[in-house]
Amino acid sequence: MKALVTGGGGFLGGEIVRLLRQRGDEVRSFTRSAYPWLDELGVEQVLGNLENAADVERAVAGCDVVFHVAAKAGAWGRYADFFGTNVTGTENVIAACKKHGVRRLVYTSTPSVVHSGGDNEGADESLPYPKRFEAHYPESKAVAEKAVLAANGPDLATVALRPHLIFGPGDPHLVPRIIARARAGKLRRIGKRPLMVDVTYIDNAAQAHLNAAERLEPGSPVAGKAYFLSNGEPVDLWGFIDRVLAEAGLPPVTRTVSAWKARFAGRFFERLYWLFRLSAEPPMTRFVASQLSTSHWYDISAARRDLGYVPVVSVDEGLKRLGERLRAGGT
Repeated sequence: MKALVTGGGGFLGGEIVRLLRQRGDEVRSFTRSAYPWLDELGVEQVLGNLENAADVERAVAGCDVVFHVAAKAGAWGRYADFFGTNVTGTENVIAACKKHGVRRLVYTSTPSVVHSGGDNEGADESLPYPKRFEAHYPESKAVAEKAVLAANGPDLATVALRPHLIFGPGDPHLVPRIIARARAGKLRRIGKRPLMVDVTYIDNAAQAHLNAAERLEPGSPVAGKAYFLSNGEPVDLWGFIDRVLAEAGLPPVTRTVSAWKARFAGRFFERLYWLFRLSAEPPMTRFVASQLSTSHWYDISAARRDLGYVPVVSVDEGLKRLGERLRAGGT
């Protein structure tokens, strides 16, 4: 088949591209700028902006399936920027799929679309969207996910996947952020109670997308549904972070700040940065404080049943592979 991967040069998108090419599929990537390594894989590259409908149509035309992975992530920023990429961009992808007769759309969402700031322990896909969000990223992703699922129909089958905290070699987000804050002496444990969270090794997350595409067609059991994805083995949050630091040759987190202080700091810094129109990310936000002070792990039995999802690479093995990359000077 011919597949389009939006964000094909990114962490997850890139791994999806590699798996598609390994099995012999024709692949097209849609990104803002070119990636030489995609040329080496024999991937067709279309450059453009998700907010430009004409650019998206050029990328979608002639494809059999679209993996819409590209998104603007982050805990801070202007809503217009998140809305433009995550909502308008997704609406453009849906419209282009319908215009060009693409029958399958696999959308990469996030569990953050249903996180309301409290503990989510073993929750399944019946968990509702919250009425309020603590950051523009989960809010915009929730709007986009709703649009994708609503677009499911007899001509276009859609599915939304919610991988949680993807990690592994080449991770440009989670691991570098942890290491950078630790090296700067700014990493603090929030609260003292045990917290369990889900993580997902990159290979597992990418394979789940291919599984979803294989089982997706108009009227199929997976069409129009959202699925949580993880390694299926919740980890102690701060134990996981300490293990990442150990693989990077850094000491564990020893300093602690209470959860209420972290949340108060998040509100304070958000107001301060908003008041002075500061573009940099505040040292703490409400969203980050919530993510680091609550348990959030999910029931993935639906993905196992409907998608045939099997997390092949364990958390321990994934951390070992990450450590090898870190010791070799990579990320």
